[in-house]
Formats: sequence, structure tokens, C-alpha cells
Amino acid sequence: MDRRNLLGALAAAPPMALAADRVAAQAQPAPTAGGKNYVLVHGAYGGGWIWRDVAGGLRRRGHRVWTPTQTGLGERSHLLSRQITVDTHIGDVANVIETEEIADIILVGHSYGGMAVTGVADRMADRIRHVVYLDALLPENGDTAFTVLPAGVEDSRRKAVREQGGGVALPVPGPEAFPIPDGPAKDWFMRRLRPHPIGTYESPVRLSKPAGAGLPVTYVSYTNPPLASIEPSRRRARAKEGWTYVELPVPHDVEVPAPEKVVELLAGIG
Repeated sequence: MDRRNLLGALAAAPPMALAADRVAAQAQPAPTAGGKNYVLVHGAYGGGWIWRDVAGGLRRRGHRVWTPTQTGLGERSHLLSRQITVDTHIGDVANVIETEEIADIILVGHSYGGMAVTGVADRMADRIRHVVYLDALLPENGDTAFTVLPAGVEDSRRKAVREQGGGVALPVPGPEAFPIPDGPAKDWFMRRLRPHPIGTYESPVRLSKPAGAGLPVTYVSYTNPPLASIEPSRRRARAKEGWTYVELPVPHDVEVPAPEKVVELLAGIG
């Protein structure tokens, strides 16, 4: 087919046909009675890939799931730069919500993903039904990821950035830093981790309201074993009036070895 005929064929195609590949790639089920909309936000070193089995489990139950990858990570690791900030990552998630025209969202953040989730909830509260923190960082206005981590963590991580990350990124820790069982699932996980842009740990979250933006919030603490870097955020969450606080005896990256536990938890969020 020559160029003129190709353009004519495209012009004649119905819009749904032109969008078929994109829709198929999302792998979203048709809306069903009781189906919910989930946006799942990954943690440091990760990407949308980390939710593969959780997303699949939720979709099989008739829910719709989006798993954005934040700039500089996962399949977007080629964009790694010193200019990436926490606002970049908030924008990554907000733009997916805006572009996909999602509303009535259960917004989920794991670990570092709590930074972006908090910012998105503040900016887009009218789109969000419930916020879920999965063993996640919990900032307030003006906080950076470094300021919500325990004392001493910032110094050690900056040293690693200087010595191993070229001044640009947090290097991926070794397997011992991730307390999930050895085996194929952990090997799959470790192969996909990428250095994390340091600017996202240095830049502050700007909020117009307290964390949670007055929305229904559930904070889930993972306790087997409890990750020390999350403890200051757990304390903040326990002190939040009106929030639901849950403890689950699973490791910090449970979505990899036991995704069914996360599916069951999230499916139960109202």
C-alpha cells in the first residue's frame, strides 16, 4: 500500500480501531458491577513491572488497574538524570490519571511510592476514593524523603551516591537488603531493579493540606520483618486521627513472593 492509500485507510478507520493496541496493552477488563479503579505506585529502584502479579490478580476479579512507572526507573531508566525531583514523580502519576480519565480511584503507594501518592492525593482529591499506604513513606508539607527516614540514613545514602551512583542516583542495594525468600521470584525482582534518581530524595513535597488530604486512608505496616527505614512513617500513621492502621506479617516487598496477599488486601478496600 502506498503512502496516500495508507493515510486514507487510517482516516477511514474508526477511532476505536486506531486505539485497539493501546487498549489491549492496558489489559483492562470491561467495567463490571462492583469493579474498582486502582492506581498502584511502586517504590525506590522499581517500576510498574513490580505489580505484574498483583495487577493480574485484581483484573481477574473484574477491577481496572494502572501501574505507572516513575521517570528514571524501570522501562524509563534511560531518562535518569540529576534533574528528576519528587514533583516529577508526582506528575508521572497525576498525568496517567488525567490522560486515562480515571476517577473514583483507590490510590496505592508502596515504600518510596508514598511520596508521590501523598502529592497526588493533595492535588487530585476529587478523583480519589481511598488512599492506601503499603509500608510507605509518609511526608507532610515541606518534607523530603530524607527527612522522613531515620537519622543517619541520609548520610549513608549520599555516600553511596557519591561513590557508586555517579552523583546522580542511589545504587541498587544487594540482595541482602530485600528480605524476601531466595528463588526465581527474587531473581526476577533483582534483575529489574534500577538506580534511583537522588533528586527525588532531596526535593520537598509541597502540600496544601495535611497528608491524606482529608480522604479515607488505610496505612498497612509490614512486620515480618519490620523495615527500620519505614518506622518514622509508621509512627506518623498511627497518630493520624480517622485513619485505618493495619499490621500484616509479611516482608516489605511481599508483592513479589506472595502477590495474592496484596490482592486480597486491596480487593477488600472500600
